[in-house]
Amino acid sequence: MIGRLIAGRYELATVIGQGGMGQVWTAYDRRLDRRVAVKLLRPDKVAGGDEADELRRRFDRECRVTAQVDHPGLVTVHDAGADGDELYLVMQYVEGADLGDHLAEHEPYPWPWAVAVAAQLCAVLSAVHAVPIVHRDLKPRNVMVRPDGTLTVLDLGVASVMDTDTTRLTHTGSPIGSPAYMAPEQAMGGAVGPRTDLYALGVLLHELLSGNVPFAGTTALGVLHRHLHEAPVPLRQLRPEVPEQLESLVLRLLAKDPEHRPAGAQDVYRELAALLPPPGSAHRTPGPLDPTRPFLRPQAPWPDQAAAHAQAPPVPAPPPPRPAHEPKGADLAAAVDEVKRLLDAGRITQAVDLLGGIIPAAAEKHGEHSPVLRALRKQYAATLMEDGQYRRALPELRRLSEEFASQYGGADRQALQFRYEAAQCLEHLGDPRAALAEYRVLLPYFEQYSATSPGTPLDIRRRTAHLLLSVGDRAGARDVLTRLLYDAGRVHGPHHPFPAEIRRTLAWLGQVQG
Repeated sequence: MIGRLIAGRYELATVIGQGGMGQVWTAYDRRLDRRVAVKLLRPDKVAGGDEADELRRRFDRECRVTAQVDHPGLVTVHDAGADGDELYLVMQYVEGADLGDHLAEHEPYPWPWAVAVAAQLCAVLSAVHAVPIVHRDLKPRNVMVRPDGTLTVLDLGVASVMDTDTTRLTHTGSPIGSPAYMAPEQAMGGAVGPRTDLYALGVLLHELLSGNVPFAGTTALGVLHRHLHEAPVPLRQLRPEVPEQLESLVLRLLAKDPEHRPAGAQDVYRELAALLPPPGSAHRTPGPLDPTRPFLRPQAPWPDQAAAHAQAPPVPAPPPPRPAHEPKGADLAAAVDEVKRLLDAGRITQAVDLLGGIIPAAAEKHGEHSPVLRALRKQYAATLMEDGQYRRALPELRRLSEEFASQYGGADRQALQFRYEAAQCLEHLGDPRAALAEYRVLLPYFEQYSATSPGTPLDIRRRTAHLLLSVGDRAGARDVLTRLLYDAGRVHGPHHPFPAEIRRTLAWLGQVQG
């Protein structure tokens, strides 16, 4: 394997990580003569048959979406694709030590270090959740501490690829992720959201401060059972010097119900900021791999040779690029054709940007209520969904739904479809209760159309069950899934992947709750 050339460009050198889904290698980019990291994934390790093909398609999409997230605390994605039976992801090579090794070398971990680590992770999570993306596998091995004390988060999107909408459990019936850091809703196979990552952050903080994760065990099933049913030991019982407000924050991060956790990563950062050393503080001398150093000496060169200079305020990120000109008149038809060409070529992000320029020109030429403009806005909403831009897609879908309902009535099939897609956006944006409410309203309408389209009501019921799991209603989820299994088997046959997934989920619920 050493010396193997991936994509005719990346020469593998040394294995630096290995797990059930694949390997991570140091490699050399022959074209740009630089060291990189290459992650190789085997789809057949977590899925089989048609599910493996779906995983490959999902991999392409997630790599495209995650590559758009620009934050200094995230590893940069250089390239992605398939090489034979393996999927590959090429990333920047990060110098330093992973957080697990760093903790082992500095135990007991100074509590200001733990606060600094968590604050940096909150900054990353805030940017990631805004997309929205949920990391799903935040743990010390996925965090690097660099020589200047800054942190880099790895594997963004990899767990997202494996934990798809259609396959939340592997073909062996276990959830994707690391049991020691897994939130209860994730352990149960429920819908995940930003607060799922906050739970993992709470586990990580507990481990940094106490030396151990809050819930350990000899088997993965035993660990997950403890996540579901046991309360964590308050940190000050293990380490009295931990500030009381820090103990309180960790306990709230580890709440079983996502609704009882902090509202978002920015809120957690604000609480941690009160415990961070102020810039230029001389309470201690920062040393190598000290995660408090970015707060003590912000943006200072490494190694320190002079006092840090005052930094200009950060420049806000620019808006998405727009076309060189907004097409008008005869240019409009050509621009529409270009959008179709881009979509056929899989260049989704570029198509989104071009559509954003076409719509104002079409409104000016044809009018706000013209069929041409409506068709373009439908394409725009669908393309935003395909590109994972759920925050931008949601208002577009709601507007389309309201327009069709106003013109044709609230039971109009197209109005309901837009409303259904808007509910999916709410689900992806981490608002399970709002998504649940929408699905419950929509289900009776779609059941009226089940003779011609049985798949949609079945999918709504499946999504409802996963959302019930995410809000802690396990009995309700089990009831929905049990009834769904019978109907899905009747529609698709007992060996179809859809009822097979439901059987796996029900079996898993029985194991975890037993």
